[in-house]
Amino acid sequence: MAYVGGGHDQLDILHTLMPADALITAYVVVLLAAISCMALYSVHRQRRFGPTPSDDHIFRCEKCGFVYTDDPDVDRSRCPQCGRVNDAIRF
Repeated sequence: MAYVGGGHDQLDILHTLMPADALITAYVVVLLAAISCMALYSVHRQRRFGPTPSDDHIFRCEKCGFVYTDDPDVDRSRCPQCGRVNDAIRF
């Protein structure tokens, strides 16, 4: 007389369809994809709401040390505190 069991057959079918290493791999891939999506969303938000870079030139007075900005089309600018003409700072 043969034994016909119903419970173990279902577990065997699940085990053959999705082994443990495939489950772990799928879990890690889904987790990394979720973290990557959150990182991209965060970068996109920072770029969208962050301050936009200015095209103004930055000047530092050689006489009084005052740091100020002026329009991008100006190569030399007069210091608003002491009046000395200064060159733009090159980074």
